[in-house]
Amino acid sequence: MSIRRLPEHLVNRIAAGEVVERPASALKELVENAIDAGATRIAVLLAAGGVERIEVSDDGCGMSPEEMALACERHATSKLPDDDIDAVSTLGFRGEALPSIASVARVTLESRPRGADGWARTIDNGVLVREGPAALPPGTRIVVDGLFARVPARRKFLRATRGEYAACLDVMRRLAMARPDIAFTVEHDGRRALAALQAEDRPARVALLTDRALAENSVAVDLEREGVVLGGVAGLPTFHRGIADHQYLFVNGRPVKDRLLIGAIRGAYAEMMPRDRHAVVALFLEVPPDQVDVNVHPAKTEVRFRDPAMIRGMIVSGIRRALDGAGHRVAHRPADDALAMWRSEPIAAPPPEQQQTIWQAAPQASGGVVADRRPSFFAPPPQARAEAAWAPPPERADHPLGVARGQVAKTYIVAEAEDGLVIVDQHAAHERLVLERMRRALADGRVASQALLIPEVVELDESACDRLEVRAAELSELGLDLERFGPRAILVRATPALLGSGDPAGLVTDLADELAAFDEALSLRERLDAVAGTMACHGSVRAGRVLSVAEMNALLREMEVTPHSGQCNHGRPTWVKLAHGDIEKLFGRK
Repeated sequence: MSIRRLPEHLVNRIAAGEVVERPASALKELVENAIDAGATRIAVLLAAGGVERIEVSDDGCGMSPEEMALACERHATSKLPDDDIDAVSTLGFRGEALPSIASVARVTLESRPRGADGWARTIDNGVLVREGPAALPPGTRIVVDGLFARVPARRKFLRATRGEYAACLDVMRRLAMARPDIAFTVEHDGRRALAALQAEDRPARVALLTDRALAENSVAVDLEREGVVLGGVAGLPTFHRGIADHQYLFVNGRPVKDRLLIGAIRGAYAEMMPRDRHAVVALFLEVPPDQVDVNVHPAKTEVRFRDPAMIRGMIVSGIRRALDGAGHRVAHRPADDALAMWRSEPIAAPPPEQQQTIWQAAPQASGGVVADRRPSFFAPPPQARAEAAWAPPPERADHPLGVARGQVAKTYIVAEAEDGLVIVDQHAAHERLVLERMRRALADGRVASQALLIPEVVELDESACDRLEVRAAELSELGLDLERFGPRAILVRATPALLGSGDPAGLVTDLADELAAFDEALSLRERLDAVAGTMACHGSVRAGRVLSVAEMNALLREMEVTPHSGQCNHGRPTWVKLAHGDIEKLFGRK
């Protein structure tokens, strides 16, 4: 077979496969063009997740008719002033975006420089079909209709409208975060989805686009070394999320997803948060152009550093230094009832009749015989650190985990066993017990739900609400009844009875993060352990809660008969034992 040149339209379609994978890819290229054009306001309109229509309008410098014609040719760019490709200071420079998009969609390009008339060109799947004068304010407007409409092999691999819309929104969130000096708006199917309407400082823009609570639960990162500047915000270790999608990285104003940078963030937070949780950070690196290669990936989402070890070390030390300066700050204030425990005056033990409220009578068995009572871990905590023993404690020899003798730091149960001293992490242990109860309930059919007296409204971003709404039926099997409540809110009507009322907002937020990490093709039931584990964490006895003697012993007894209770849902031990011989060694008796 002889060698031949490919026709221009086929070359453009091949290029489109590199830079236009989905609507979000096309949107990213168009908005980056607007940013490079010096725009101060950028408006985006989407229809059907960007599949049917993408419209980007800006107030940038605009283009003359001649420049518009060149912009629609391959490898024509205004973003590389000379031939030094190692000194790129703009977001785009390859010159393939517009012709590639125009080869697989109908593109209308309208532009007007200040002090000149407007002009328009329409290219339908690689063919120029119209050009002429156009009326518009100074700037540029680009409309992309029917992306991949004539390329069915590509269009059938696109996700559902909600998935494509979520990807577009993520692109816009990252670009708006990178440029807090530019006002952005995004509308989807006629409804406002994102509004950063004014120029803001960087921390305020990051908090607006991620979580408003981040402003009060983060520290500023500021470090300079060898001409490299690192800035941004880093969430406190206690302000974490279930997935790493809340980590935003920028190099010279360019949003990137780089394994080196993500690994550096994980290293910076090592030993400061659970291994299954992820920090919320937005880091901005300013690197001399000759120290970084931005031409590694056609879509410019990856970079390569000349000295990656120095960059990684800088990120780790910058975040740690910022967190060290935070001192004892945590993301959540202690509960008021926990603070009330620290009072000098003695607190009287509650009367016996109140002590009995921790017990729940089981229904009568057949023949009128009353079944044994069982403890409830969701009763209100007692109002004192110590209480009178209203019943004699069980014998140590009868129980492997011993008999509760007290509580340390309102977190650890201290028990005396026949062969030593047992220390139990009450939160980790109860988390495992709740998970095993949920597993047993699911095996029996369905987890029972408990209706909330007043349904709780949880505000989330629209994509998170979409994920929860799609999985509502499966979540109902787990005892969590949800209902969509507007574009950016979920109504919680019931929670799993095993968890009690708990913290519905925190539970729903973490579940939305878990679902974002799942493959759409997987059934939620296939990821039961992850989802049920998240629910169990929210429904377990928290560290910092004072437990009664009866509650502590009831927890120990259930641990003794529950599989896998020796480790929590995250792989950490739930209890440790100090043998009598070890105690004697501590005091020099042996």
